[in-house]
Amino acid sequence: MVSMILGGGAGSRLYPLTEQRSKPAVPVGGKYRLIDIPISNCLNSGVKRMFVLTQFNSASLNKHIKNTYHFDLFSRGFVDILAAEQTPGDDNWFQGTADAVKQCMRHLNNIDYDYILILSGDQLYQMDLEAFAEEHVAKKAEISIATIPVSAKDASAFGIMKVKANGMIDSFIEKPQGDDLIGWESEVGPENEAIGKVYLASMGIYIFSKNVIKDLFKEYDQATDFGKEIIPNAISAGKSVASYEYNGYWEDIGSIPNFFEANLDLTGPLPPFNLFDNENIIHTRPRKLPASKVFGTTMNQAVLADGCIVNAKSIDNAIVGIRCRIKDKTVIKNAIIFGNDYYELAADVDNPEIINMGIGKNCFIQNAIIDKNVRIGDNVTIIGSKDLENERVETHCVVEGVIVLRKGVVIPSGTVIGKKRGDEIIPTYEPKPRYV
Repeated sequence: MVSMILGGGAGSRLYPLTEQRSKPAVPVGGKYRLIDIPISNCLNSGVKRMFVLTQFNSASLNKHIKNTYHFDLFSRGFVDILAAEQTPGDDNWFQGTADAVKQCMRHLNNIDYDYILILSGDQLYQMDLEAFAEEHVAKKAEISIATIPVSAKDASAFGIMKVKANGMIDSFIEKPQGDDLIGWESEVGPENEAIGKVYLASMGIYIFSKNVIKDLFKEYDQATDFGKEIIPNAISAGKSVASYEYNGYWEDIGSIPNFFEANLDLTGPLPPFNLFDNENIIHTRPRKLPASKVFGTTMNQAVLADGCIVNAKSIDNAIVGIRCRIKDKTVIKNAIIFGNDYYELAADVDNPEIINMGIGKNCFIQNAIIDKNVRIGDNVTIIGSKDLENERVETHCVVEGVIVLRKGVVIPSGTVIGKKRGDEIIPTYEPKPRYV
């Protein structure tokens, strides 16, 4: 098996986090990037030949992959980058998920494989991909699609599969609305039925047998998307398409609210996405940073990454990323701080004439995402709330109540963004009792 991991498009719903980077390069969990998730799932499942297909804002993603994933000389494994390129036969950039894979198929000519595993680069999950592949083979399927049970409320955001009792898919509908859902229920087991999750949604994770994907690309040479064109056409043409039902945690990081909630879920005592696992390890770049230091800070349900110096008054329900410096009397609630790419020069630390990298003294930050290399002065208030209007300005964006500071911005001392300190705040995010 060889894996192709899709590097994503413009990622407009994650803006401004995707202003200078692609979606798979967005930091997650304090020290990782989203691309680490599918690559780690592959490595943990024994899939060690991977291509990452990149196109939009890909410089930081390419750098991260280059600096992270190295295999020894005795291994056949690799993580190679396939950037969109113009060729004598095709002068277009990637037009969609299927088009990206189709344009890159020529790079597989010298590789021995029977199956192609296609993954998204911007999802949060831990799946045994070997079990997925074994079921594909056992069912003698030509295509297998990973599916997840969803409720009627969520079904309108996905492609919904009609799955027969034998696990094979006989029809497909893209993002059905209202009455369009009638008759699309599948057998999902008593536990899912009890909570109304009776529809099977495509996770955008596929296995194609080698000859089948080649034939589909040849027959539907104008198709550009798997979910909207290739998969429905394959089902209509009578291809053997199987469902692999997945009942674990899975989150499609498609928007700022989804990203915000999925990250803060990681701060719980037993989060559904477990980073503290001996077998399902999430790999990332080894930065060789020192252990973090904390001085007099009250911390509750907080994730603290490597290389931080924290003097804050309190940090509650927050993720603090690498090399982050937070000065004294600062309060942080319901927040994600990406951290920094480098340390401040020793001569500039606490220099009163400049605003240091990190978060200054006596600040209050709530319902916010602080991108990398941000400089926040003293006595700054940043409070997001559901009743704030969406906006985009030079220093930040407000997206559905979450304030997102742009990468590398400088926030002067005394600045107020969003609500004033002391105002009654409606939490943008509240921890959910859905730990497992």
